[in-house]
Amino acid sequence: TWKKRWFVFDQNKRTFSYYADKHEAKLKGVIYFQAIEEVYYDHLKNANKSPNPLLTFSVKTHDRIYYMVAPAPEAMRIWMDVIVTGAEGYSPLPIVVN
Repeated sequence: TWKKRWFVFDQNKRTFSYYADKHEAKLKGVIYFQAIEEVYYDHLKNANKSPNPLLTFSVKTHDRIYYMVAPAPEAMRIWMDVIVTGAEGYSPLPIVVN
């Protein structure tokens, strides 16, 4: 099932953490930049289960694949760029996304 999550990038810890919502203090999970293998748009393979296939992208790590849906095409491009930049070892600007 699809659930809304609040994501926070931390360039110092090199993590991509997520919470149930922006007011939640309890961490739901963490994606470490060094664990990210690939960030890709694959609307033909798995996005058919998505509430919005055209705005769905994937973040593949050593352990699993995270499927994410952005609110708009521009947001999807920005999120993918920031995740890829963080995973490649650059210093992305800290941003908060949901």
